[in-house]
Amino acid sequence: MLERKPLFPNVIELNYQAGSVFGCNVYLIYDAGEWVLIDIGYEEVVDEVVDMIRDLDFPFSKCKALIATHADVDHIQGLALLKQAIKAPVAAHPLAAVPLREADKLKTFAQIEAQGIDLPLPPVEVEQLIDDGDKIAIGGLELEVWWTPGHTDSQLSFRLGDLLFSGDNIYRDGCVGAIDAHHGSDLNAFISSLRRIRASDVKWLLPSHGPIFRKDEEMLDKTISRLESYRHMADFGTCASDWPLMDEWEREVAEGKLPT
Repeated sequence: MLERKPLFPNVIELNYQAGSVFGCNVYLIYDAGEWVLIDIGYEEVVDEVVDMIRDLDFPFSKCKALIATHADVDHIQGLALLKQAIKAPVAAHPLAAVPLREADKLKTFAQIEAQGIDLPLPPVEVEQLIDDGDKIAIGGLELEVWWTPGHTDSQLSFRLGDLLFSGDNIYRDGCVGAIDAHHGSDLNAFISSLRRIRASDVKWLLPSHGPIFRKDEEMLDKTISRLESYRHMADFGTCASDWPLMDEWEREVAEGKLPT
């Protein structure tokens, strides 16, 4: 039997538990014999995760849900295999349910032809649709569901007291989850989600990648400001709201202004 190494009361992160990084952050939240798992990662880590959960003495029959923060391949490729092993229902936002059920390789980033990426993606049925304001009971604990779109349209975060399991919204270095039109990213929604996190009284952010960190309002302000500038940059294509240079170009052409 493994000694449990919770980072916070009732919260184990399996990379920290293992003492090595094997994939995206995988959070196990437990109380009074019940537990849930947030994200899993790639198929190659599933056996290790299942063995670890067993060795930590969490009965599979007491798993209330296998939760997907969103439907990206680096979070959910192993979900079908995990579901088969644990025999627990999958919970996700309604907008994640279709790409999971249909194994949509393009929207989940499982297939990016230009980069030679083509990963297998087994379909997964979502039994529990969860959305903003819903509560997930785990023993005597209550996990509050936040819909925090922007990175993807289905991105969820989960509040537990002073903790926010914040998905791909924000990382310790101020970076955010990838912004990509094919992916369903939305810059305006992303900014709103970050402002919600910034305005909240949570103290700790537990992201889906990288280290857990204390909420840093100054860092969040800088990130929000950066994303606001992205709204007006051609770099972000159809995710941007506009491209001011084109307005300038139109005026210059109308005025007969030549290059100088």
